[in-house]
Amino acid sequence: MEANDDQVGSGKAAWQTTSITIERTRRDIYTTSGFLDDAAADQTAGVVSSTFVQDGRILSPTADECRPGESPPSRATLREGDLAVVLVRRVGDSALVTAEHAGCTATRSIGIIRAEPHIVRWLRIWLQTPTAKDRIDEDVTAHVEPTISLDTLHRMLFPLPPPDVVTAYHRTFALIEEMISLYQHTARKAMELADALHDDVAASEPSWDTRTLAKVARLKTGRGSESSLPLTPAELAVDLIAPRDLYDLPVPHVHRFRLRGPARDGAVHPPGTFMLSTRSDGAHIAVSSRAATPLRSVVAVRPLDDEDGWWLLHELRSRSNAIVALAQGQTRREISALRLKSLALTWPDRFTRADFRRDAEPLHATARLLVSKIATLHTLREALLRDISAKAGVLREPTAEPEGRHLDPSAPRGKGDVDETGWGLDARRGHA
Repeated sequence: MEANDDQVGSGKAAWQTTSITIERTRRDIYTTSGFLDDAAADQTAGVVSSTFVQDGRILSPTADECRPGESPPSRATLREGDLAVVLVRRVGDSALVTAEHAGCTATRSIGIIRAEPHIVRWLRIWLQTPTAKDRIDEDVTAHVEPTISLDTLHRMLFPLPPPDVVTAYHRTFALIEEMISLYQHTARKAMELADALHDDVAASEPSWDTRTLAKVARLKTGRGSESSLPLTPAELAVDLIAPRDLYDLPVPHVHRFRLRGPARDGAVHPPGTFMLSTRSDGAHIAVSSRAATPLRSVVAVRPLDDEDGWWLLHELRSRSNAIVALAQGQTRREISALRLKSLALTWPDRFTRADFRRDAEPLHATARLLVSKIATLHTLREALLRDISAKAGVLREPTAEPEGRHLDPSAPRGKGDVDETGWGLDARRGHA
């Protein structure tokens, strides 16, 4: 970003405090929300719900079926250049609509902001800052799920840099996000290749031995919950792993977990332990990179022989549905290490397992390296967002004020909210 530093900094004094309500008196800004239920996104082609707005992008799997020419547009029809803002659950997350999703229909959990390019580009960045997140949190209602209204977005004050400064920031954040996406894609492919190598070996000899999990690994169920953790981590703290920290990880490697807590005798597991939890969509597994303690509904699995680690991991990954059926109790929520011990595994001879370890290790090393790089990029991104909040400081009086409405010229300063996993930002904000 060196080439843009002077450009970004030069506009600091010219940043003006404004809001969508104020800007409507100066320029064309259109805002609305969708009208379909979120369930329609799973049942109808070309419908985008808040679930699909993640990490600054729209990830709808039905994007190819958005055909604006086949049905009359409505107020909820997305156009290229719109800003789609999440109004329910992960409130404030947003994404710019690209040509890929132009013509799709937004559900009621999505707010749509349509304005000049530098306005929507800046709002997407500003909504990620600690100051904006704190301001949104003040207006969140939670009768059933965290929710904000379009009116909150209309009234929220924000600093607006000159267009050239917005362009510089937009380019910087876009490059960071593109690199994160590239690293994520490459790491996933490395794990998919390791999975394929495992499946090929497992199927190559029908007479391979079968072992139960209890014969090849030690298992221990986690105890305690997030709500019972001390407010301040102990001096000798370790990573604490809750079920939601394992859900939706692109690969099983995690740079660091978001929770830290006191080390309890007998409950701390060494680096390289597999942390496993289940959900209706299957088993979710991560490999700890530091000493860690599982919380309730997480089982720590450690191979009896470390040399068998990668074979055991890919066996568990290949038996995701069987683990769900076997490990969960009557409520289908609490995982049971006792029942998990009887899981049947394909177990080749030690020479075959050693060959697989040699093939899989470079792939896992690649994934670990990429996870570390992703964490570094997230750290850079969060530092830039904190810097933007600092530049805004205490917001000045707006240069215009709508008649009959008083606007508070100050906004709270926020703290950084770094994604500790090294992946996306949705997990820590309750992504299901």
